[in-house]
Amino acid sequence: MTNSADVPPGIAALHDEMTQWRRHLHTHPETAFEEVETAKFVAERLRSFSGIEVHEGLAGTGVVGVLKGIGPGPMIGLRADMDALDIKECTHVPWASRRDGKMHACGHDGHTTMLLGAAKYLSETRDFSGTLVFIFQPAEENEGGGRVMVEEGLFEKFPVDEVYGLHNQPGMPLGTAAVRAGPVMASYDIFGVTVKGSGGHAAEPHLGTDPLVAAAAIVGGLQTITSRKAAPHEALVVSCTQIHGGSAWNVIPSEVTIRGTVRAFSVANQDMAEEQIALIAQSIATANGVEADVRYERRYPPTINHIDETEHAATALSAVLGGGQVIRDVDPDMGAEDFAFMLQVKPGAYIGLGIGEHVSHLHSPEYDFNDEALPIGAAYWDRLARQRLAARLSR
Repeated sequence: MTNSADVPPGIAALHDEMTQWRRHLHTHPETAFEEVETAKFVAERLRSFSGIEVHEGLAGTGVVGVLKGIGPGPMIGLRADMDALDIKECTHVPWASRRDGKMHACGHDGHTTMLLGAAKYLSETRDFSGTLVFIFQPAEENEGGGRVMVEEGLFEKFPVDEVYGLHNQPGMPLGTAAVRAGPVMASYDIFGVTVKGSGGHAAEPHLGTDPLVAAAAIVGGLQTITSRKAAPHEALVVSCTQIHGGSAWNVIPSEVTIRGTVRAFSVANQDMAEEQIALIAQSIATANGVEADVRYERRYPPTINHIDETEHAATALSAVLGGGQVIRDVDPDMGAEDFAFMLQVKPGAYIGLGIGEHVSHLHSPEYDFNDEALPIGAAYWDRLARQRLAARLSR
């Protein structure tokens, strides 16, 4: 653990235990909405802590712990994600995944552990007024577990005043953090274009209509959306990531499918991209004598931090790490995060926590969370919780 971080002795004393928790979770990864054993592990730990009410079953495998302080006050939500990814692990560490084809390649095992550590310490000290809600969310990766929790009444059952999340950041030095008000992560939309022609013999293309040639033109045409339709100062990414069609050397296929993703920081650019994808695909298809069916699906909205809550997070981070270790106004990330659904309903902030420059990048089969960051993350949650529950009482 970095020597410069201001970690309470009680949290520092939990380091070994948190490491055991984290490595257990890493060994037994579970993917979206299948986090049955993970949820059981989390619920059992929460129940073993003093005074935490445990609620299970929200979004299937979600777990929520409620800790009341010494007096009345506001309610603050702290969120961690629990799910793993469909990736075959290549770390070869003793605690590597025992479930073939699944691994914690994004550090959610670390996120869960840091929040559990904070929950244990806060339950033992409980010197705040108000209520803490520890939110352990399933299915962040691709399946929108945050959206499902919100839709199933997370904030009706637990009406928090503010909600906070974090993500580990490989490549950033241990003991540093990144924070930004406004857009911090992009939306995540997907699209599919099915181009239909009549196909035919490859030696006689003039006797049919070729969807493959049209599909190739559509892929090129879609690249003009960012370069010619989006304002130069606004980030927008339209990426074609798949193209499927044909099964023989000498046969022009009758159908070709293009798939891809759109990333944006505003609903206006999402609207524009959706409209342009349909217009470009169908226009090129018509010009080539084929048809184009377009599907567009909005998965995650942009993650947009609220100004005041971002400052609260930055203040807590500065108290733990030192002001010089907190990087403000970092560039937004074109990746996506379903904590966005919670920030659409409640004010809050999402921050990045450095875990070391030597750590492999996220979603890599060689990634492993740095256990030296566990007390730092738990200390941040602890400081933020006490700061907000104390400060809000004086308003």
